[in-house]
Amino acid sequence: SLDATVGLEPAEGISPAASAPGLTIKMVHAEAFSRPLSRNEVVGLIFRLTIFDAVTYFTIKWMVDAIDPTRKQKVEVQKQAEKLMKQIGMKNVKVSEYEMSIAAHLVDPLNMHVTWSDIAGFDDVITDLKDTVILPIKKKHLFENSRLLQPPKGVLLYEPPGCSQTLIAKATAKEAGCRFINLQPSTLTNKWYGESQKLAAAIFSLAINSDHEATAKFMSLWDGWDTDHSCQVIVMGATSRPQDLYSAIMRRMPTRFHINQPALKQREAILKLILRNENVDRHVDLPEVAQETDGFSGSDLKEMCGDAALLCVNSTSEESHDEDEIRPVQQQDLHWAIEKMKTSKDAAFQNVLTHVCLD
Repeated sequence: SLDATVGLEPAEGISPAASAPGLTIKMVHAEAFSRPLSRNEVVGLIFRLTIFDAVTYFTIKWMVDAIDPTRKQKVEVQKQAEKLMKQIGMKNVKVSEYEMSIAAHLVDPLNMHVTWSDIAGFDDVITDLKDTVILPIKKKHLFENSRLLQPPKGVLLYEPPGCSQTLIAKATAKEAGCRFINLQPSTLTNKWYGESQKLAAAIFSLAINSDHEATAKFMSLWDGWDTDHSCQVIVMGATSRPQDLYSAIMRRMPTRFHINQPALKQREAILKLILRNENVDRHVDLPEVAQETDGFSGSDLKEMCGDAALLCVNSTSEESHDEDEIRPVQQQDLHWAIEKMKTSKDAAFQNVLTHVCLD
């Protein structure tokens, strides 16, 4: 039979013994190249390829994780999400990476200590929310055969900044016994193409289980789940600039509540609520304080009362060496805090005017 020479032959005139050291000349039958592999050889080859693929996969994965600048943040988010899901009874729910990112914003109903008693001055809005949102959820068995009495799929709270929209949203979820996903617009933004759509999809998939592309994906899922009348997922939004909202979003939020700046009686009720457990002089005239705080939001009133209380601490430490006792909040403290707040608001308004383009 024919033979094939594998290796290098020494140059002409040079004997094999004088050739380069380590040079091996081996005669191999040509039939060895064409014969089929044995079963053991095939199994060994498959085993080696499997090991090679696994090592390659984990090496590449390790390298990608090592250069990922958000890896540490993702790990922390996952730990937080798993902890929250266990607290609210979602222990055995399998979620994707994107659902895990959304789950990190879950608010445990047991940890929501906000109730209607913590909100003052918005009795009409609270009554409407109880009737249109909370009642259909809590009395689902009474309204399941009526398509007109289902809870709204979208609720919009629009008001000036600092008027308790977040408190109202949390109190609504608490009263209805619903899980609350507290999302910010930045949660849905991602620099990588397609990631925002996946995060938008994760909101609804997570809720049901327990940029423009993102907006389109969000609304398409919103429409699809809107046709399922047995699905009690409500999107509640809050904004101080409803005129800037995407029109398609507005159409999907038919239930809207306008929360105005608190009027005189509302400001007085808010002040009573803020100061109910504080050390306040009995001669403080809250109706007079409410009269002087026209145009103040609930957030402004809380900050103003905080400034007055801090003034008491500072004046006590200056007038007395006894730091274990703080004098009560007096009328003049509140007057001082009101003037400070007005000065701050005026300065902020003037700063806005200087940056307004009049062209």
